[in-house]
Amino acid sequence: DPLKDFAPVSLAATSPNVLVVHPSIPANNVQELVAFLKANPGKYSFAHPGVGTTSQLSGEMFRHSQGLDLVSVPFGGSAPALQSALAGHTPIAFVVLTPAVSHVKEGKLRALAVTTPKRSPALPDVPTMAEAGLPNQESDTMQGVLVPAGATQPIITLLHREIAQALAEPEAAQKLETLGFEAVASTPEEFSARIRADIPKWAKVIETAHIKAE
Repeated sequence: DPLKDFAPVSLAATSPNVLVVHPSIPANNVQELVAFLKANPGKYSFAHPGVGTTSQLSGEMFRHSQGLDLVSVPFGGSAPALQSALAGHTPIAFVVLTPAVSHVKEGKLRALAVTTPKRSPALPDVPTMAEAGLPNQESDTMQGVLVPAGATQPIITLLHREIAQALAEPEAAQKLETLGFEAVASTPEEFSARIRADIPKWAKVIETAHIKAE
């Protein structure tokens, strides 16, 4: 039980998921993509890194919120999902931002939106989903630290302090930004609240999309 078996220490860093399309897709923004897909029901699919990944959940939330007839195609990671998108086999993809950045900057893929509440420094010109006209579509890939339930408060406090100090180092923040991550270093209480909010949010998406564990 994720709520009973672990004690949150800190949400250390987050990275957006990003919606990218192959240049053959005639859409320069999210609204144009939605209109294009509604005009071509059942003809297109979106690639993602695998069943249950935050990238897939981002795509499923997008698909169901807009009532799109869009096929979900899982791959074994972001790299093969991106390769399929680059080749035009699955010309739409939801993937973690980091491996997509170079392809976007080279013009091989078009980034339409990131899924975090604010823009990513790695692609500052790419709007958020909310800015693109689709609010309440936030998702990200989290890097967090938890310990077994029952860990004493002094240990949790010590770990959080050390993590926060490490992430506050300019070199650490710069390295994370290069990788597409933003340092967060949330408190244990903030991380716990995030987990408790995310479980019902994504449970609804999983149930609607009929996602099953493999």
